[in-house]
Amino acid sequence: MATPHEPKQDRSRATRQRLLESTIDTLAETGWAAATVAVVAERAGVSRGAAQHHFPTREDLITAALEYMFDIRMAQAETEAQSLHRIAEGVGRTEAVVVSLVESYTSPLFKAALQVWTHAAADPALRERIVPLEARFGRVSHRMAVAALGVDDSDPIAHHLVQATMDLARGLGLADVLTDDSARRKEIVAQWAKTLHTALDARPGGL
Repeated sequence: MATPHEPKQDRSRATRQRLLESTIDTLAETGWAAATVAVVAERAGVSRGAAQHHFPTREDLITAALEYMFDIRMAQAETEAQSLHRIAEGVGRTEAVVVSLVESYTSPLFKAALQVWTHAAADPALRERIVPLEARFGRVSHRMAVAALGVDDSDPIAHHLVQATMDLARGLGLADVLTDDSARRKEIVAQWAKTLHTALDARPGGL
């Protein structure tokens, strides 16, 4: 937490970050209805006026939180991608890539984003803000998966196999929202990784 001796700009930045983190935690733990400016401000330990200074409306707060989530998710994906490249090529690396994608859709960040997606489905103004963010996240995630797998994304079949893997990861993430689906998910991931590796290895250039 910022101290009185810190520059005003640093205190303002720290306050903004606390608000964003509190928004994500509130969305993930208690859902959309609870993620009001007042609740988030209290959780962050700041006044409602201070919160509204940074984010005048709830939509501003939610959108900024999603952008913040995007940055965190991308930073995590980049770190994970670097570690994946240290794994020897083969089915082991393919499975590690699939595991990484699935884990990104079973994290608190995904659960928070899911709350916003659900509400945005019935709110055109919010949907207009959210769709470009998620589309950008999807494109970047796809590129990272392609790079980690070392496949030629210009090959339409390889492209669709990677995209199918991402869709599978998202679906498994949804299945984990209501109950702990980890045991079944582990079996599915292992089987799909073998299937994916065989299919990609059969493409021109292989794996």
